[in-house]
Amino acid sequence: MSSAERILITGAAGFIGQGLTTALIHSSPNVTLTLTDVIEPSIPAAVSNDASRITSVKSDLTDAAAITSLLSTSYSAVYLLHGLMSGGAEANLELGWRVNWDSHRSMLDHLRHHAPGTKTIFPSSLAVYGPSSASDVTSELTCPLPQSSYGAQKLMVETYINDFSRRGLLDGRIVRLPTVIVRPGAPSAAASSFASGIVREPLNGETSVLPVSRNLEMWVCSPQTVVSNLVFVKDIPKENFGKSRIVNLPGITVTVQHILDALDSVGGSKATSLIEEARDPRIEAIVGSWPAKFDFSRATSLGMKGDVTLVETVKAFADSLKS
Repeated sequence: MSSAERILITGAAGFIGQGLTTALIHSSPNVTLTLTDVIEPSIPAAVSNDASRITSVKSDLTDAAAITSLLSTSYSAVYLLHGLMSGGAEANLELGWRVNWDSHRSMLDHLRHHAPGTKTIFPSSLAVYGPSSASDVTSELTCPLPQSSYGAQKLMVETYINDFSRRGLLDGRIVRLPTVIVRPGAPSAAASSFASGIVREPLNGETSVLPVSRNLEMWVCSPQTVVSNLVFVKDIPKENFGKSRIVNLPGITVTVQHILDALDSVGGSKATSLIEEARDPRIEAIVGSWPAKFDFSRATSLGMKGDVTLVETVKAFADSLKS
């Protein structure tokens, strides 16, 4: 990477946005970033020495004027990380459509009219798929059938970006994310938030509620692997994607019990004793509708990296608490 790159990250106050900020700054001295969110994103401590290469602004992307102002600068790449999480989008239909669809459509329309050809990276979700049997393996060729408003909204943005890429209006890269664990910080509105909570809270000496069966299977991935692949996908030659810009990111199939076993390996019974079981049919219905087994050979053929083990992921989070 030799030429200067100015990159925009929306939703940059979130933990993936913060990790992506660090990874992109470290990837090249030629990268400069603009970070935006509904609150002014902080500059990660790991890149504080490079703060001059980062601009951070507060903006509400459901406001057309805010989009026009933000996109008055030209960017070589735009990461669309902003959104209302799955549980929040299900609880508030109108807000979910404004944030997860209307704001994305407005941004994409502005880019195709005023900055055609811009690389546009969209982290979608496994929530675009529907229920599957225990033996089913999901791939990019599996017909999406979202069982939540969040999944429907993600699928609509995917379709928009894929069509604009087909037409040569934008250079889209759509990556469907597994459930990312362990998420730092406070619990989010994601229906899958418990998957991080049953690790994060006990390792912080706090109780955590488990709202689903221990036998529930999930498709998960570590934050480090997700961020690494988000950086990588930006530089894949567009002709390598063929007719579809959609890629399922690598992850691993686990049960909730596997997550608890990894917690026990790292934190012992002191940590696992802080788990309180209280089934929540609403959460179980949403997360249970997501497939848990994936064929991610398309991702690996494009050069993306696979995930680490659950124990490595939990240990990495535990180590981060000590630093």
